Amino acid sequence: MDRRQTEDENMTLCLPRPSSGRNTGSPRIVATQKPREMPQSHVLLRVDRFGFSANNVTYQALGEHPHFRYFDFHAPPEADDVNEKSHGLIPVWGFATVVESTHPKIYPGERYAFYVPRPHLPADRRPYNQILRCATDPQYTSSPRAEDLTMLYRPLFWTSYWFEDWLWSSSYRGGASTILISSASSKTAFCLAYLIGKRNTGTRVLGLTSSKNLAFTQGLGLYDDVLEYTSFASSPAFHGARDEKWVYVDVAGSTALNRRIFDHFASPYASTLAAVITLGLTNLSPSDPSVKWSQGGFSSTPPTGPTEEQFFMPEWLDVRRKQLSLMELFTTQQKAWKELMSDCQNWVEIERVYGADAVQKSYTRIALEGVAANKGLIWSLWDSSAPVAHVTKL
Repeated sequence: MDRRQTEDENMTLCLPRPSSGRNTGSPRIVATQKPREMPQSHVLLRVDRFGFSANNVTYQALGEHPHFRYFDFHAPPEADDVNEKSHGLIPVWGFATVVESTHPKIYPGERYAFYVPRPHLPADRRPYNQILRCATDPQYTSSPRAEDLTMLYRPLFWTSYWFEDWLWSSSYRGGASTILISSASSKTAFCLAYLIGKRNTGTRVLGLTSSKNLAFTQGLGLYDDVLEYTSFASSPAFHGARDEKWVYVDVAGSTALNRRIFDHFASPYASTLAAVITLGLTNLSPSDPSVKWSQGGFSSTPPTGPTEEQFFMPEWLDVRRKQLSLMELFTTQQKAWKELMSDCQNWVEIERVYGADAVQKSYTRIALEGVAANKGLIWSLWDSSAPVAHVTKL
């Protein structure tokens, strides 16, 4: 059945919990009626469209993990075979327009950007709980393409940005000659490579990726070299002097890959592995959500060498807020975002999907095949003919 969302109803993409025993690649679209009455100081938002990436698939895989609990942020709507125990909702970054408001300072037609559905997060994760008022957001540009790029990069770029800032605070662990990044085709990884390159320190950046994503990742031009997972150890680029320091940034979260990397650096003829830092879990699948989490992070510490570290952005932001003035933070972030929006225009091909049925089919396909590295996915549960409202000028 072709389902088209009307202005009087709400459609929600609900994903099976791994513990439910259901096929995690078979989402449900649940239709509910929009509220008939608006209490005082409330707003009704129309989510126009949202970005989708491998990161969002990871949210589903970790939805019930006791450390992350993404499925606890917002309950799914109740339906015949959908409830809190069987399904969950994953956060996505999107743009929305106010259609009704009983708040004295928020007006119909205003545009906002935020994680949807609205999560209710503890204090240590408040950076993820921001609502951005587009009319007063200096990083906002009102064109549809600029919004698309914002949905794709804003949630991931700032993780890469503050991670690089944190790593640079130690001069790349005392002057590492090479930074090795797994899952190099992912946006978090190649944004990190981009930021390291902008330092112009001469630090070499190597990426590791699958054979199917090799050409795309090389074509970005953001890495000094890109190697395949299956053959990286035999590449001359992977061999250096014993006194050379390397930093390994694990974005993939693959135990098998990490074991091979650690075995290589355990050799007395290999360079020195100065740091191992976990930054992502792109290889995690909702059908196999097993992950070991220790107090210090994911359990991927090599048998010899440095202890694995875990980067947690809110903690580093707290440090930087004490070190830098608000104006310094604002200025540096403004400069970084402006440069990114100029440089990222052709990194990926934007693919828009409109309509509840099309979004459901796209998710099912992604659950089987993964997210193509060269695609930037923009989804909307509205039909393509639905207008996109312009931001209200305050």
